[in-house]
Amino acid sequence: MKIGIIREGKTPPDKRTPLVPHQCYELMNNYPEINILIQPSPHRCFNEDEYARYGAEINEDLRECDILMGIKEVPIADLIPNKTYLFFSHTIKKQAHNRKLLREILAKNIRLIDYETLVWENGSRILGFGRFAGIVGAHNGFLTYGKKFDLFELKPAYECRNYLELKSQYKPITLPNIKICLVGDGRVAHGALELLHHLNIKEVTKKEYITNKFDEPVFVHLRVADLYQRKDGMAWDKADFYHNPELYDCNFKGYYSNTDLMINAIFWKQGIPVFFTKEEMKNPEFTIDVIADITCDVDGSIPCTVKSTTIEDPVFGWHALSEKVVAPFQKHTVDVMAVGNLPCELPLDASTEFGTFLIHHVLPALIDDENGHIIAHATIAKDGKLTENYTYLSDYIE
Repeated sequence: MKIGIIREGKTPPDKRTPLVPHQCYELMNNYPEINILIQPSPHRCFNEDEYARYGAEINEDLRECDILMGIKEVPIADLIPNKTYLFFSHTIKKQAHNRKLLREILAKNIRLIDYETLVWENGSRILGFGRFAGIVGAHNGFLTYGKKFDLFELKPAYECRNYLELKSQYKPITLPNIKICLVGDGRVAHGALELLHHLNIKEVTKKEYITNKFDEPVFVHLRVADLYQRKDGMAWDKADFYHNPELYDCNFKGYYSNTDLMINAIFWKQGIPVFFTKEEMKNPEFTIDVIADITCDVDGSIPCTVKSTTIEDPVFGWHALSEKVVAPFQKHTVDVMAVGNLPCELPLDASTEFGTFLIHHVLPALIDDENGHIIAHATIAKDGKLTENYTYLSDYIE
């Protein structure tokens, strides 16, 4: 069996890779019948020589491979017929920009296994880059706050060799006694939480956060159940909330009037009440200076996230009174960080963690056909058709 690591073809180019060099060696050592081919790339965070030293073959032509793996969507012109592909297709929510991609996958008889749909029996995802999205997003929040008030300077994550270097920057820095509100409870939120804990920032209760003043930086961690309540006073129910979000109100006012830095790492979909309105942002009681919107839902839970930003230019200013995007780092602006591909800033660490889960939990199921239900559930297309779990995409591709 031959497994190919494809060159990322989407623009802007992604530096991440599904397998790092030493993981290729580990996989081939455990499965002697497997050869791994690496398609050359000028952008990948590991170079071809590093892969070759661990026994992988460097080859531009991957047509002999049985399985092809990448990270982002594969350009339509690069798809090889009759192969098994693993990548993030971004099609399961009927994303309009990838409709043609899924059509071509079906036309070329490609078996598509989407990383996003690989889940454990409890429904939680096996693979993802959420942890590093949270870490980098929180770091960008501190970077923005320090720059806005000329307090300290931090290098952006993409200028750091790795996570260790990112963390080392904080050693000589003393954070001011700001209040930080972290929202969310998934992998992304826990990545942000990891950095907050590393910085030894004190966590306080919801009541303490709203009512007390502090002489040190503190944070409060809000989960979904902390933020939303039914309008009719009935008890909180998670399933009911996600099915009927219009029946709920968001109770965030006490927090936006006591927060300096907000880190948004919560899942949001259309219909869920927003944290605050653009009109509320004009209220003198609104104290948030910086929003690290890791979720990055344009026109979503954070109303002033009216556009996404880039790694190189991550922050824009929001002038609340005029409701316009302006230059950031001014006294009268709320500065918004809304980068949608944050894990790309730490590609070495993110790729290594991703590959570890891939070779230990996914590829054995694919190679040995054990735990076949994991692969079957994640297979969107096979034999030129949508599989049973994804027939709801029929109208999307038609």
